[in-house]
Amino acid sequence: MCRHVAYLGPPRTIASLLLAPPHGLVELAQAARHQDSGTKNPDGFGVGWYAPGDGTPRRYRTACAIWDDAAFPGLAARTTAGALLAAVRLASPGAPVEVSGNAPFVAGPWLFSLNGVVHGHFDGVGAALRAVVSPRRAAAIEGVTDSEVLFALALDRLDAGVPPGAALAATVAAVTARTTGRLNLLLTDGTRIAATAWENSLFTRTTAGPEPSTWVASEPLDDDPGWARVPDRSLVEVAAPGQCTVRPL
Repeated sequence: MCRHVAYLGPPRTIASLLLAPPHGLVELAQAARHQDSGTKNPDGFGVGWYAPGDGTPRRYRTACAIWDDAAFPGLAARTTAGALLAAVRLASPGAPVEVSGNAPFVAGPWLFSLNGVVHGHFDGVGAALRAVVSPRRAAAIEGVTDSEVLFALALDRLDAGVPPGAALAATVAAVTARTTGRLNLLLTDGTRIAATAWENSLFTRTTAGPEPSTWVASEPLDDDPGWARVPDRSLVEVAAPGQCTVRPL
């Protein structure tokens, strides 16, 4: 079902954000603690980030398991980010293990991830959802995963001027009008974060003070008591570092 995490706060190295925590990205891939489909996420990973002062996201992703990737630790140690979105993948049944299926997905300033599954995606539901996507956004879909279709649906709403949180809520509504699923969506443009908790675990952690920060993650990255579980069927909106609200969907 995958695991994902987003951060917004003071610029830090990607290694300090994702690899140094005791239950960081490698542990999320090897020994997830809140994942109903098992503990391992071996089917690749990806990280998208925003350099300080730059609103254009950069991305690293691979179909290699994160614990077998020798290149990423060096990149993470020398790269600084003030915002990021990362995900480790367990491919859904029927989905190929290839780079095109790995989050984060990117379009303009946006990074996106799905932690979950759209039931019946390969049995007609995906085609039905894709049929209501605009031609422009449909043409940009590279692979066959449910994640990219949901991102396209959200992008259509963002293109229409809908705020990020409302765009994700509308995307969940579009899916649940047709089928069921685990629909934890995660979206950022480097200045704000929106996320949904829908039949999958999600936690937030916010720090105040002169350098506020906010984390949104499938599960806590450490044992800090500041992590709070998001109630199921909720929308998380982070307007700025340290400013996080949660409300029912």
